[in-house]
Amino acid sequence: MADKKEKLFSDFSPASTEQWMEKVTADLKGADFEKKLVWKTNEGFKVKPFYRMEDLEDLKTTDALPGEFPYLRGTKKDNNAWLVRQEIRVECPKEANAKALDILNKGVDSLSFHVKAKELNAEYIETLLSDIQAECVELNFSTCQGHVVELANLLVAYFQKKDYDVKKLKGSINYDFFNKMLTRGKEKGDMVQTAKSLIEAIQPLPFYRVLNVNALSLNNAGAYISQELGYALAWGNEYMGQLTDAGIPAAIVAKKIKFNFGISSNYFLEIAKFRAARLLWANIVASYNPECVRDCENKGPNGECRCAAKMAVHAETSTFNLTLFDAHVNLLRTQTEAMSAALGGVDSMTVTPFDKTYETPDEFSERLARNQQLLLKEESHFDKVIDPAAGSYYIENLTVAIAKQAWELFLAVEEAGGFYAALKAGTVQAAVNESNKARHKAVAQRREVLLGTNQFPNFNEKAGNKQPVEGKCCCGGDSHTCEKEVDTLVFDRAASQFEALRLETEASGKRPKAFMLTIGNLAMRQARAQYSCNFLACAGYEVIDNLGFETVEAGVEAAIAAKADIVVICSSDDEYAEYAIPAFKALNGRAMFIVAGAPACMDDLKAAGIENFIHVRVNVLDTLKEFNAKLLK
Repeated sequence: MADKKEKLFSDFSPASTEQWMEKVTADLKGADFEKKLVWKTNEGFKVKPFYRMEDLEDLKTTDALPGEFPYLRGTKKDNNAWLVRQEIRVECPKEANAKALDILNKGVDSLSFHVKAKELNAEYIETLLSDIQAECVELNFSTCQGHVVELANLLVAYFQKKDYDVKKLKGSINYDFFNKMLTRGKEKGDMVQTAKSLIEAIQPLPFYRVLNVNALSLNNAGAYISQELGYALAWGNEYMGQLTDAGIPAAIVAKKIKFNFGISSNYFLEIAKFRAARLLWANIVASYNPECVRDCENKGPNGECRCAAKMAVHAETSTFNLTLFDAHVNLLRTQTEAMSAALGGVDSMTVTPFDKTYETPDEFSERLARNQQLLLKEESHFDKVIDPAAGSYYIENLTVAIAKQAWELFLAVEEAGGFYAALKAGTVQAAVNESNKARHKAVAQRREVLLGTNQFPNFNEKAGNKQPVEGKCCCGGDSHTCEKEVDTLVFDRAASQFEALRLETEASGKRPKAFMLTIGNLAMRQARAQYSCNFLACAGYEVIDNLGFETVEAGVEAAIAAKADIVVICSSDDEYAEYAIPAFKALNGRAMFIVAGAPACMDDLKAAGIENFIHVRVNVLDTLKEFNAKLLK
């Protein structure tokens, strides 16, 4: 038996694509294949319900190897390790240092310090970095954009004083001239002069990156994935173009650029995004023919520097889809996002604490955020396998589709004068803000689901003292009221309008009570009662479900006894013609009357005076706003 080799599946003949399509067509029973099963993404391309090996035949992505140009499959050859980063906003350097030392012992190997420019000096840096072994941890810094050169000089002086091996020091300074325009509407300083001075100041630290593409801002503003990637490429190319024109070698500029991406909950598309990003950026840098000045094995056919074409990627989970209500669901969102980034091959990652929307994250939420990444490493071993998505029929096709969409946007920006010109004209901001509006509309109509917010809310949860955290400008004022020179991005979270509605209900001190008058067909009344409970609970209403009533009069009597503000009749479409009008008359205006569904007899019901209908085609948010206006008087 040991010598006998059994061929698995030998008894099953392979099925062709045509055979699959014949089966699918038969099961659709005449329904349109394109409408029923082909998904059109927000990015504008179509995704088929299944892919086969033949779908890889014309794709060049399958020829790529890990660690080799154009880095589609990652910049590393041996593993898929990434750095676990945590942000520290420095109020007191001594306290920040103590926190840094603590979390370094808890799994963090990348720190990001947000430091106050007015307090910068040598003693400040010494206190902040005391006892931190800089050769063993990535150190990242951000401060007021006008003080980045000063910060660079202080860091260089500190590391030289400590006699560190500079080739072992890795980190970044978050200088981003363009992000300030996007987020604050201000153009401050001279980008080229500041960048040149910064590159010169940081020269003793060869592996520090100081020119940042903070595409995270686009993601947090609700940009679609292709927009985030396309604009990020144009953003990075703006640094390359302007600084090489100013005389800085292309290889030096490219090696100083760091991309900071957001991660949305679109699991497979995000994996594809990071793969496509490396591919496209490598080709953009290669077009500048960066010169390799060292004796290096990683050279192109004409001696160009292939190392310069490696995209340095930090990723951070999105805040756009975080919620205030049912906030622990944020852990589910950020976990899948972290998985996407890890499988996509990022260099470092920050997981946003689940409570960030309504308070400064505490020790508990920060620990959970760290452990979300550590779980992926230590228990799931995501850091061991390089690009596990390689060869996947589905993800390889998504990678090409995302790359195509992003590249078209990149070319459009370049043809219009480049990223800086687009920011000045406001076209980037307008496009992303339009996406923000479209996504809010999709959330309002439940075409984009936020679990716990517009679908399956926690019926009994109250916000209490929780209030949405408002953004603050670097000058200390409200980010919405600061004087602006150009248009800015809108950072309203997807859940913000539903949260405002629910907070309005809670603040009124009157929590409307919705009573389900279930009658008739058992399956339909139960389904519609569940739908209605979820619908109305999205506004914070109390909902009372019922097993069913023999007569509408009995249901109305029970609703009045329960002191209901809303009575929702739940039955089948056919039975509404029999039950709805008698129930409406029996209620006689003592509570708001709602029909759950859109029956064929709707016009007759409206003629009888029934005004309110809830069903899958209505705008949930607008409908609930109308109800609040009537019920919270």
